[in-house]
Amino acid sequence: MRFLDEIELTHEELEALRLKNVKNLDQIECAKLMETSQSTFQRILSSAYNKISRALVNGEAIRIIK
Repeated sequence: MRFLDEIELTHEELEALRLKNVKNLDQIECAKLMETSQSTFQRILSSAYNKISRALVNGEAIRIIK
């Protein structure tokens, strides 16, 4: 693993993924729980999806950062 390139995922992005995909909440509820607007939540979620997709396609590791 230490030889792989890394994609950094923030705790905020991880929480967005958890709420949307693990808890199966709609975006309005996710945004409320994260105390943000729905449009900001969408941007966070899109960023997380993009990073995870790149990591999977390119065989990169995912590091969770603060």
